[in-house]
Amino acid sequence: MAVSDIQNNKLLTFVNGIHPKDYKELSNNCKIQRMPFVEEYTLPLGQHIGAPSKSIVQKGQYVKRGELIADSVGFVSVSLHSPVDGIVSDIGIFDTPKGDVLPGIKIKTDRFSTQQFHQKAVDFESLDVNGFIKSIQNAGIVGLGGAAFPSHVKFAIPEGKNCKYLMLNGCECEPFLTADDRTMVEYPKQIIDGLLIVNHFLKAEKIYIAIESNKPKAIEVLSKYAEESNSNIEVVTLKVKYPQGAEKMMISAILGNEVPSGKLPIDLGVIVANVGTIKAISEYFRTGMPLIERIVTITGTSINNPTNVLVPIGTPMDEILEFCGGIKDNTARILLGGPMMGAVQKNLNVPVVKGTSGLLVLSSNEVKDFDQYNCIKCGKCLDACPLFLNPSRMGLLAKKGLWDEMLDFHVMDCFECGSCSYVCPSGIPLVQSFRVAKGILREKSIRDQNK
Repeated sequence: MAVSDIQNNKLLTFVNGIHPKDYKELSNNCKIQRMPFVEEYTLPLGQHIGAPSKSIVQKGQYVKRGELIADSVGFVSVSLHSPVDGIVSDIGIFDTPKGDVLPGIKIKTDRFSTQQFHQKAVDFESLDVNGFIKSIQNAGIVGLGGAAFPSHVKFAIPEGKNCKYLMLNGCECEPFLTADDRTMVEYPKQIIDGLLIVNHFLKAEKIYIAIESNKPKAIEVLSKYAEESNSNIEVVTLKVKYPQGAEKMMISAILGNEVPSGKLPIDLGVIVANVGTIKAISEYFRTGMPLIERIVTITGTSINNPTNVLVPIGTPMDEILEFCGGIKDNTARILLGGPMMGAVQKNLNVPVVKGTSGLLVLSSNEVKDFDQYNCIKCGKCLDACPLFLNPSRMGLLAKKGLWDEMLDFHVMDCFECGSCSYVCPSGIPLVQSFRVAKGILREKSIRDQNK
């Protein structure tokens, strides 16, 4: 094992991107705290990309911590489990962090339970590849970097393809967020174990752990455990730049290869997994615990006690903020996630879900309304876009409602990192217009298919 942090005296990185202030110092030295159990939890059935889970419990039913409460329906779907010992108090339609309402399950916590988890380890060595894929699906494990894509789908390699490189995404390039950093620092043994378990089935020739250079402690401890594992794991240090943690950018930085338009990393023989996801896989196979809790960064200049918290899935956000000392009087905005790709929250009585990476509390000094002007053709958005798209031209097309013409400029390749909006001197909400355009184009595609 070697630590490959410099090539030709330069940190590895991709072309273009931006350099926002990272604000990691607010919480990167805060050890992960376990939040006490609260009175009630809300579990939306659609916490992942794909078909929502289907409830298999009834109101009034007593459930145990880690017990299956909703089953997967189809391949692109995962199971859902109870985060606590308690009673199913309601099954209905509830608010979600995305601002919509979805079917879900409420569980009232058993105040007299010790909340100890009692399950057996899962013998992964007795499984074949299909058994491994099914186990990951049954455990409800999804990508914990924010997208919540079912992990078993990613690990199910299509016929005719193979995984040459397995990459662990420890970049965490979003400003403010430090949950992955603390996970790497505090759980390095579990992360290496999870990588080796996954690679028992993927059989990649090389495993890369990619970490930005502003996480020196994580680089140090994972390098140590990787070396002790006597495996094909290499820690690579990447330049601090946004969006370095995007799959395509990370692959470009490490391998020097570009994922073609319309293709996936597996088309280059690469599978990328998030730090929290790999830890969850280790935990499941070693203890039998499905994905019922996750680490969340609670940070920002307007939260009294920024920190990283291990919380059960379904915990109300207002309870978490209270646990962290509450918000300050000058609070102006609360985001789910980081400032670049996060979503503004209007209702704090919504639960943490599997894709919740952080809660960012910003003050009135940091939230400003910008005047919007016409595009001046300065080209800054072209220099920022990591995918070499033309945000300026797509923005003009979106303004005129020329959605189909946007396809010619590969709008569907945009992964909405927000770099273009960040650098635009005219204050044009470019990424927001692309998000709207992509939604309209998807709906149009579905209608055309159903004709």
